[in-house]
Amino acid sequence: MSARPGLLHDRDFRRLLTATALGQLGDRVLFLALPLVAITALDASAFRVGLLTAATTAGSLLVGLPAGAWVDRMRKRPVLIAVDLARALVLLTVPVAWWAGRLTFWWLCSVALVHGVLTVFFDVAHVSYLPGLVGRARLVEGNARLSAVRSVTSISGPTVAGPLVGLAGAPATLLASSLGMALSGLLATSIRRLEERPVAAERPRLARDITEGLRFVLGHSTLRAIALGDAMFNFFLVMYQAMLLVHLERVTGLSSFGIGLVLSGMGCGALLGALLATGAVRRFGPGPVIWLAPLATCPLTALMPLARPGWSMTVAAIGLAALSLGGVVRVVAQSSVQQTLTPDRLLGRMSATARFVSWGGIPLGGLLGGTWFLVRGDSHPVDRRDGHDPERPAEPAHPPDTVLR
Repeated sequence: MSARPGLLHDRDFRRLLTATALGQLGDRVLFLALPLVAITALDASAFRVGLLTAATTAGSLLVGLPAGAWVDRMRKRPVLIAVDLARALVLLTVPVAWWAGRLTFWWLCSVALVHGVLTVFFDVAHVSYLPGLVGRARLVEGNARLSAVRSVTSISGPTVAGPLVGLAGAPATLLASSLGMALSGLLATSIRRLEERPVAAERPRLARDITEGLRFVLGHSTLRAIALGDAMFNFFLVMYQAMLLVHLERVTGLSSFGIGLVLSGMGCGALLGALLATGAVRRFGPGPVIWLAPLATCPLTALMPLARPGWSMTVAAIGLAALSLGGVVRVVAQSSVQQTLTPDRLLGRMSATARFVSWGGIPLGGLLGGTWFLVRGDSHPVDRRDGHDPERPAEPAHPPDTVLR
């Protein structure tokens, strides 16, 4: 008996994969360009960069639980299409406001907040849509394929965004993000497989639906452990990420192109993780993979605070790549477990509840990351002409025979 063909032979899955690639490419460009708009175009402090990170992720707290209940009442594909087009329009306002001379930090925060709220709906619908499209028996393969695509865009997004920021400026670079999300939404309209309409309750009640999702996730020992472990991981990860861009731009003095290369290294690690995830789950089982992957790779991120221009930066970038590798392997394993354990009618609420719990501390982590730089006094930009902070007194000149380290 011949083996069942892989999901890449499925036309509708290929279209979802391509749409995901376009949307993720836009998202990866946004990940680099949005904080750089604040840093370079608006001269934002490190605390404000942390505040912007908090606004980007606050949507999970604001609409995380209701989003799951609403999405469970709808077909998922129309939600994906509408949200992608709406996100494209929201991002388009940044370069328009910049060209009109109206762009402010608070406008940027508002865009980040609205985009983050829309992303909650997109992610909940995306997780809920996959089991119906590919079948539960192929969830590990489907999640691994989607993770591979996200990893490729993690490599190419910063690689594209870095030079674009240098050539056109960070605000104009957001045009690429807007275009990617618009194309993603348009391509999703071509998926032909019919989606069953969810069975609606006779008298749907939002509070009751939310409570049912909470009880299901928090009452299930495996789903509860995954959500709480994710919450701890994401809290410290976003604190790290909020400091990372400021550290690379202002402490190490890297250019936008150099920052893009470092972040692309993270994408390389994520791609390798996506390629290894299916084999790791088959060999060790999804449960051990969920905790072994981050345990083996996360300690290497401690190299980045020690990095300075030169070979130490290369070693630190390898540590970031290892972090991404372990993170993707973990996400593929745990997403497949969550989707397998959840009945169809609760997929949206499971995803939203898990996201609410696991992302709840992210805004606080972003604020704490920015506050740490503020307390240390590292929020001023480096003057790359001589490596000194322009707002600090110059050091005495070195005698000619002194070796500069």
